[in-house]
Amino acid sequence: MDVFVIGATGELGRPAVREMATAGHRVRAATRTEAKAGALAEMGAEPVVLPDVFDRDAVGRAAHGSEALLHLATHIPPVRQMRSPDAWVENNRLRSDLTPMLVDVALEQGIGRFVAESITFIYPDCRSEWIDESTTLATDNAALRSVLDLEREVERFRARGGQGVTLRFSSFYGPTAESTEAALRFARWRIAPVMGGRDNYQSSIHTADAGSAVSAALIAPSGTYNVTDDEPLRKADYAAAFATAFDLPRLWVVSPALLRLAGSSAGALVRSQRVCNDRFKTATGWVPRHRTAREGWRAVAEERARERINA
Repeated sequence: MDVFVIGATGELGRPAVREMATAGHRVRAATRTEAKAGALAEMGAEPVVLPDVFDRDAVGRAAHGSEALLHLATHIPPVRQMRSPDAWVENNRLRSDLTPMLVDVALEQGIGRFVAESITFIYPDCRSEWIDESTTLATDNAALRSVLDLEREVERFRARGGQGVTLRFSSFYGPTAESTEAALRFARWRIAPVMGGRDNYQSSIHTADAGSAVSAALIAPSGTYNVTDDEPLRKADYAAAFATAFDLPRLWVVSPALLRLAGSSAGALVRSQRVCNDRFKTATGWVPRHRTAREGWRAVAEERARERINA
């Protein structure tokens, strides 16, 4: 399949590009700078320098002839900046403003498939109940409204006859993820990489598995799919898995009460979300290489150790 990717150099884009190229797809991957073109070429993609992803004419020319257009562009701020609404402006724009433009380009050019990156944080707190794609979404968090905007645009593409696929990813972690670096920094103060009640559930996915899911989405029927690992962990167990992987002492899971006292609007991050991936696995045959964060965090720690040895 001839695939055009917006967001190819991001935390999801890089493994997705690599997986699609390995699977034999022709991958044209957008980058804003020449400096990143070489890395994309090494992954097996054809780099396309696109300084402004909001330049509709330039995007149209770059995507011409594609069979699928993938919107994987995000701009998640560093953890230390997440409390500031201003830090989310660019990310919201990529979801609320760029998505309709890309859908229009795909419709105008007859591109048959549109795949977009969404998130599972738009689900409510369901305690120990499993969450599937039929679960009613939580609409009370203003910070997540742009996610709903994005999903409505994929629905518009489907309504116009296209194959529209929305991938709701759970929390990313991986060897190069900024969130992993932040988690290790917080661990110095004995703080775990999760927040909320210790018995609440945390759903997550290794970035390599997220990338393979994007490749699998090229054959998925139109629809919305949860993409997460097979075994969500209680937050206390998740913290223990992280600590064990990096040989750390026991970490403290920050409670919702303390977050409120600190004035944080953590919102979706403290919810209990036990997300089910059955629909996507059934539709595509995809399976995560890391079934649980216990396996995934151990793999992350081992890879980072190898990189230090080889540096």
